[in-house]
Amino acid sequence: STTYRGLSTGKDHKGKGLFAKKSIKKGENIFTERPLVSAQFLWNTLYKYKACEYCLRALETAEQNARRLSGNPGLSLPHPELCKVRPELHQACPQCQVMYCCSECRQAAAEKYHRVLCLGPTEDNPDHPINKLKDAWRSIHYPPETSSIMLMAKMVAAVKQAKDKAHWQKLFSHFCSRTANEEEEIAHKLLGEQFKGQLALLHSLFTSALFDEHLSRWFVPEGFRSLFALVGTNGQGIGTSSLSQWVHACDALELPVQQREQLDSFIDQLYKDIDKETGDFLNCEGSGLFILQSTCNHSCIPNAEASFPDNNFLLHLSALCDISPGEEICISYLDCCQRDRSRHSRHKILRENYLFSCSCPKCVSQMEEQDVTSEEEEEAEAEGETEGDEMEDEMTDV
Repeated sequence: STTYRGLSTGKDHKGKGLFAKKSIKKGENIFTERPLVSAQFLWNTLYKYKACEYCLRALETAEQNARRLSGNPGLSLPHPELCKVRPELHQACPQCQVMYCCSECRQAAAEKYHRVLCLGPTEDNPDHPINKLKDAWRSIHYPPETSSIMLMAKMVAAVKQAKDKAHWQKLFSHFCSRTANEEEEIAHKLLGEQFKGQLALLHSLFTSALFDEHLSRWFVPEGFRSLFALVGTNGQGIGTSSLSQWVHACDALELPVQQREQLDSFIDQLYKDIDKETGDFLNCEGSGLFILQSTCNHSCIPNAEASFPDNNFLLHLSALCDISPGEEICISYLDCCQRDRSRHSRHKILRENYLFSCSCPKCVSQMEEQDVTSEEEEEAEAEGETEGDEMEDEMTDV
């Protein structure tokens, strides 16, 4: 059992869990955590969602972001002073030109993993082993994305660059381990039915690009599958958006009634235009591995939720209700729509993606329900088989 400022991690019948040691009020920030490693999704990067390579902070100004997403290059946003993006601070890696939001992030990436992953002048060479790995992943894992092979690559690179390699390997060992059969199920689910045979190809490309004798256990087929399952089960979605930050800042402005109505009307129309042009993909998106957040178990009636209000990879876990000392802190692995579905449907999604059956108070109270999905849910499942794949990307809008 480990203690963190008013919290303790421990084990119960579900395995590990996070428990309150003091009273926590609704709306209170329970903790803020930075990930061990994080990575922007590869399709998200390819589609010109510009984010800091280290902290995933959105690099476009709110106006640039709105112009691209709405398809309107002449668009001007009111109150541009509310945008917090500072392009004058942005820095590129001098070797490969990958972008960072500031010199501190560029330095942190170089010290932690980027020296191993920097492609220098071969950044755009499709035959470089790391680019081959990225292309193979993109050809298997289409949007909506839930993970990235680069999260695994950064894990390897962090250990390779570390002076104390055992320390970093121990950090990664905090994430839950699975049986061989469970790992295979998770890997197949992450790849999808039609691509499950591609695990051997990814393993081969991963080994060619990154092999290290200190980590040989991660490069044998079983070890690679374990790494794959670890990222698939523990990866927390991260979303950042300069436009969303600007909208929140606009909402907080104190304006005369007429100006408030004009601003709200402008923002409503902007989102309609974006929806028509771009659809649902508004954010820079990626995922990260968070030690403390990963100890939180699931509940269909969670008492906490993760968000990214700083427009970077810093995860804030906030209380959704008052939490008493000794009470377990639970998040939901399901999105809002999935939580409103029947117990049977929720269990089906959780079993397929996380390999457990939920016994939260809501599920226990609905035990007498028939084990069938409603017609509406069956229709929804038929229309979107990928719905369950999105759940580890669950977070509140930034």
